[in-house]
Amino acid sequence: MVAETQPCSRHCGRVTPLGYRKPFDTRKHPSEGRKCCREPELPSPPLPFQAVPCWGRLLPVLRMLSRRKQIPAASERSSLRRCLSTVDLVALGVGSTLGAGVYILAGEVAKTSSGPSIVLSFLIAAVVSALAGLCYAEFGARVPLAGSAYLYSYVTVGELWAFITGWNLLLSYVIGTASVARAWSATFDQLLGKKMGRFLAAHAAMSSVGLAEYPDAFAAGLVVLLAGLLSFGVKESTTVNKVFTALNVLVLLFVTLSGFIKGDLSNWKLREDDLPWAAGNQSVADNTTGAFGVGGFMPYGFSGTLTGASTCFYAFVGFDCIATTGEEVRNPQRSIPMGIILSLLICFLAYFGVSAALTLMMPYYLLDTMSPLPVAFEYIGWSSAKHAVAVGSLCALTTSLLGSMFPMPRILYAMARDGLLFKPLAKVSRRQCPVVATLVSGGVAALLALLFDLKALVDMMSIGTLLAYSLVAGCVLLLRYRPGSSIKDTRAGKVPAVQLWWDHLVHPPSHPTPRSSSAVAWALTAIAALVCAVSWVSTAGLQCLCAGGAWCITALALPLLGILVAALLIWRQPQSRERASFMVPCLPFLPLLSITINSILMAWLSAGAWLRYLLWMAIGFLIYFGYGIRHSAEGHQPEGAASWEAMGSTAREVSLEPCGTVRCPSASGQ
Repeated sequence: MVAETQPCSRHCGRVTPLGYRKPFDTRKHPSEGRKCCREPELPSPPLPFQAVPCWGRLLPVLRMLSRRKQIPAASERSSLRRCLSTVDLVALGVGSTLGAGVYILAGEVAKTSSGPSIVLSFLIAAVVSALAGLCYAEFGARVPLAGSAYLYSYVTVGELWAFITGWNLLLSYVIGTASVARAWSATFDQLLGKKMGRFLAAHAAMSSVGLAEYPDAFAAGLVVLLAGLLSFGVKESTTVNKVFTALNVLVLLFVTLSGFIKGDLSNWKLREDDLPWAAGNQSVADNTTGAFGVGGFMPYGFSGTLTGASTCFYAFVGFDCIATTGEEVRNPQRSIPMGIILSLLICFLAYFGVSAALTLMMPYYLLDTMSPLPVAFEYIGWSSAKHAVAVGSLCALTTSLLGSMFPMPRILYAMARDGLLFKPLAKVSRRQCPVVATLVSGGVAALLALLFDLKALVDMMSIGTLLAYSLVAGCVLLLRYRPGSSIKDTRAGKVPAVQLWWDHLVHPPSHPTPRSSSAVAWALTAIAALVCAVSWVSTAGLQCLCAGGAWCITALALPLLGILVAALLIWRQPQSRERASFMVPCLPFLPLLSITINSILMAWLSAGAWLRYLLWMAIGFLIYFGYGIRHSAEGHQPEGAASWEAMGSTAREVSLEPCGTVRCPSASGQ
């Protein structure tokens, strides 16, 4: 039987079966661009995402979460005032770092966690901070805009990760500000004979878990006062900062020299019999009955040294302050990397010297946890020096407080300008200063300084800081292994994962390709999962590892071997030939080492700190999904938009290749 046919109504000479239509027939009429044959419109087979309706609604949301920021080509133009030099940045980094880490945490960590090995705790913290600092320095040279790690994440891995990073940075800065303010108040109270503390403890005591013993109204008022000072302008603030930073360095040099002159090396060699006993308490490391460990250089064991290192990260958070000034520096590609490296070096030398001097001047178990340096000088008989150091400490803490408050409004300003936080926070005054963000962030920090406990704040802050460091290190890897702008952005064909890894390990391409960058992205994802396993084993199975348990050693060795294999895969891939004024050396090993150490240090923090951190993140997600995702500036830009902030400059989109490979603009001047 011959099927009934009909001629084409367009007279193209083709004859088709009557009533029959191929499901995906896309033939067009050669003259009018329409279907050649008039065929009954039968329903087409559903596409995969139509079979499951929820995927059709989920895909647009995923696209919104992964959209990336467009960077202007002429990024030197800014609504903020470009007036800072390299010296200003070094002074800002040093001033924001050398504060409570010396005058408060050095005594607390040495007495409760590390003992004399606090010098090693600061060394470990400094090394990990330096690894992260190198990654920040490269991004600062490539993307010289306000926002620090928040901006770097936005242009590399997308909006959701950018919000998480920015929210973590706000946590770090606001807690840093509150902690330094309480340190300032405690040092001033020491000069008054602790009269203010006794009065507030007697009349306004607070007994809730996580709160301070009493509300510190003096610290809160100080934060509000300095927030008003910062709202006047960046140049005036940095001038005051440089003066107080110079005084800070002089005080710390005096402390270091005094400790080496009057110190006693036997304080690093205390025997267990020399320690006071406290029934009912236990040592952190060995479950002995001593409240202060077992004596010696590491009285709480190496685990106590690592615990102290995770807390000492608070001392090195200041260098990130430099990265927030990208729109206020005259030559950001040169000044930001140099400022970060020099400030970290100066801060490490100061922390190492002061902590060594402090534990040499008096036994670690006698240190005062709130104001250790004045008490230490009184212990060695230099009472007059005690008052001079206390006054100098107030000046140094003032500088540290200014430096801690400086980056907060810059992060708020950048996030509000991008629409992820409330738009009024992006308001700039006539003096080109983010005045609303400065006052709001100062008010929040004042509230924390008024109510919360210092130790709880520091542990919670360390989580946010370490997560931001890890994300920036991962972004550097993605950035450096991306294809060049001349490589066609085509989606790689479907290749089995094992074959993909093997081909790129044995026969890598000569230049970056979308497939090689995808291999780097997948390897980095695998490393992140394996690092979490290493962190858990090194924390939960520490006693088993020390005892030489075969299962524990195997559980630690296998993830480490996997990390090594993935690192070798990344190392074999070709790097981008685009150059910046500063680039991280020894890729990929330094960023991967930074990620690994950051994760291990996070695992040492307490469960209570993690619960408080999760509460903070829950608040952030409510703000983002309730406001930011709908008001994002990137979501309201037309497709292919070439302007940003109505600046009239050409923007280049920083996008991802398939599987997370980076495509971002080269640094200006390359």
